[in-house]
Amino acid sequence: MTPNLPGLDRAGRWDIPARLNMAAQCLADPDGSTAIIDLTGGGRRDVSRADLARMSDGLARHLLRQVKPGDRVGVLLSQTPWCAAAHLAIWKIGAISVPLFKLFQQDALRSRIGDADLHVVLTDLEGARLLGDLATPLMADQVGEDGPPVDFADTGPEDPAVLIYTSGTTGSPKGALHGHRVLTGHLPGVALSHDLLGQSGDCLWTPADWAWIGGLFDVLMPGLALRVPVVAARMQKFTAREAADVIRRGGVRNVFFPPTALRMLKSENAVLSGLRSVASGGEPLGAEMLAWGREALGVTINEFYGQTECNMTVSACGARFSPMPGAIGKPVPGHEVAVLDADGHPTMDEGDVAVRRGSASMLLEYWRNPQATTEKFRGDWLITGDRGQWQGDYLRFVGREDDVITSAGYRIGPAEIEDCLLTHPAVATVGVVGKPDPLRTEIVKAYVVLKPGSEVSAETLQDWVKERLASYSYPREITFLDALPMTVTGKVIRKELKRRAAAEEEMSQ
Repeated sequence: MTPNLPGLDRAGRWDIPARLNMAAQCLADPDGSTAIIDLTGGGRRDVSRADLARMSDGLARHLLRQVKPGDRVGVLLSQTPWCAAAHLAIWKIGAISVPLFKLFQQDALRSRIGDADLHVVLTDLEGARLLGDLATPLMADQVGEDGPPVDFADTGPEDPAVLIYTSGTTGSPKGALHGHRVLTGHLPGVALSHDLLGQSGDCLWTPADWAWIGGLFDVLMPGLALRVPVVAARMQKFTAREAADVIRRGGVRNVFFPPTALRMLKSENAVLSGLRSVASGGEPLGAEMLAWGREALGVTINEFYGQTECNMTVSACGARFSPMPGAIGKPVPGHEVAVLDADGHPTMDEGDVAVRRGSASMLLEYWRNPQATTEKFRGDWLITGDRGQWQGDYLRFVGREDDVITSAGYRIGPAEIEDCLLTHPAVATVGVVGKPDPLRTEIVKAYVVLKPGSEVSAETLQDWVKERLASYSYPREITFLDALPMTVTGKVIRKELKRRAAAEEEMSQ
């Protein structure tokens, strides 16, 4: 691949100035051109770059009364122009935004709000009801826009800007802290995954919520930075008909579809027209899905790879090279990607997928967790926790080393679900794993041991999790056992449970 990509200089190196503010990147030249196409109200409203600048200034003026540089500010908003304005306002004043998800319930919100030490959350009436007394809600859409512009804070690329929580396999979810360079770090991969994004008429959309890195930094902010309009649309339930309607009404030409969304489209025999590019990431697609994409969507689906800690590091790009079945793509210029053996040396055999320090999309650190930060690195390499192998200069994804469950595009940490189930008075021990599923890749499967003399139904335990965590992370299947496989130190052996779950799926076919 040749360079000439956004975020890079002519030599293919990162083009990052000494002073950098992401809000300034996204709000440069605030003119009358369209920034966001808002379909959330049933009609269509085009929000210009000038409109978005005024909205973010209004929020910034209000935040300055109670927030100082370096403070964390939550954003509990779905796909709306105010969600974009909220993050931009926070970055503009030098504070740190913390995306929060509307499907989180009290326990999930409490853990993130407490860990990030949030006092103020930008939200709406729906979000305020979810927050309860966990933090002070500031109604984003009720702040006036009249007033002088707010100057951009004098920040540098390494200054903290956004704190995004991941789903880990042990303990509570970890906060990946990113600097103002993180947007620049996404731009080359986003451009490649959309066959050189920025062509005349391009318009971006994803059904993924903007609370996740895939929605926020694979679509929304790169679109604003590259002056590509972004569609905001809320879908109560993803269907082929609703997706086609959003694409038609928004004039969408470029879509990021999580793999589960693509499988649902395929199952509904969807045919979508007018698209120039489709990108997909989060879990690998097979040759069958790629062939279906060419037939039903009229494009070659470009897969990309990354994680919250270091995103958009590998990508396919049909405009520049042919896809290889079974491989994700090639390393994106600017990111040095390797497969390491057990001794930490690059290898062509199967090994640990790693990214060398210096990638602009790499986290600064795990928030208030120096041990986890240290463990994430091996020398100069960030260890992704995934296994891979080179096929020439294409990277083949082999699987995950850890136990994170990938379900319907969400990465779900089993420890948080186990902790939640253990708070039920009838539960003695529990092990949570991913069970293979043809539609969702995996479903959350729980193996539960009850306390002597206790009785409880699977449905009751499912509701217990739904009410406390996120609706997508509850165990869709629960099996009651007399005992769980344990190590001598009392840890659940998840590998044995995963083997059991895989065998159950094979027997059901």
